[in-house]
Amino acid sequence: MRFQSHVEGVDLLKIVQEAGWPIWPLILCSIAAVALIVERFMALRTARIAPGYLLGEVIAVTRNGLPNTDVVAKLAENSLLGSVLASGLKLLAVDPRVGEVQLRQTFEGAGRDAAHKMDRYLNALGSIAAAAPLLGLFGTVVGMIEIFGSQGGGNTNPAELAHGISTALYNTAAGLIVAIPSLMFYRYFRGRVDDYLHTLEQSSEQLLTQLMRVAAQRPGATK
Repeated sequence: MRFQSHVEGVDLLKIVQEAGWPIWPLILCSIAAVALIVERFMALRTARIAPGYLLGEVIAVTRNGLPNTDVVAKLAENSLLGSVLASGLKLLAVDPRVGEVQLRQTFEGAGRDAAHKMDRYLNALGSIAAAAPLLGLFGTVVGMIEIFGSQGGGNTNPAELAHGISTALYNTAAGLIVAIPSLMFYRYFRGRVDDYLHTLEQSSEQLLTQLMRVAAQRPGATK
């Protein structure tokens, strides 16, 4: 057990030292990837994007007319779905004669804003997933150049050469270790965003139908 703990405590530092300076960009990428993954997990929680109860409450509240401005303001602050639904309520409160086309355009504009917020940092995470293997390959190539350059005197030691090549491959392994989880989480978050966008679209369509009924019942509405 003492030998095992000693090896586990030294190997990582030894690998970093032997891999050379090209591994440091990969270490920075790994730190950035972890930070982005944690941030996206927090930002893309269902409670912050599209709470399941929200649409039902909004439809129930609007069944007998439009809510007051305080309720609409709280709705907009509730979540991204709340901000999308509140955009239609605000428009109808300002213009009772608003038509379906204008309401739909308002919902679509608010949906694009919500999509932009959900996509934040995903491109950076995807770039890390794509660049990490290339950085690892670059580090390996640099290591190989240094190894063969040092063996150019004619006194080639096969054992030293094999050790040098295995050391150079540390960078390739590190690049894959960074890239694979980054790509998996990028795909996972992209799928969550697509699901949320579908929820926002369906919810706005349901509220649109409700608001058109409310608009038809308001004084001054066109028949």
